[in-house]
Amino acid sequence: MEARKVSLFRNGRSQAVRIPKEFELPGKEAMLRLEDGNLVIEPIRRKRTLLEVLATLDPIEEEFPVIEDLPAEDVNI
Repeated sequence: MEARKVSLFRNGRSQAVRIPKEFELPGKEAMLRLEDGNLVIEPIRRKRTLLEVLATLDPIEEEFPVIEDLPAEDVNI
């Protein structure tokens, strides 16, 4: 994508930039950092839930050993 001249303006005590539609970022938040004198704006990617991660895993083929069900031990508290 080509570079484009944009407008800077004040929003209260902060400086803001008008982002053209073709550079629009998803979501409502972004990460902003200064890198080698350049201002870099990156979208914040939504983190996957545990269920989404687990759904991508291959099924476990190995057999699990039988574990003896021992009675609980008394504990003095």
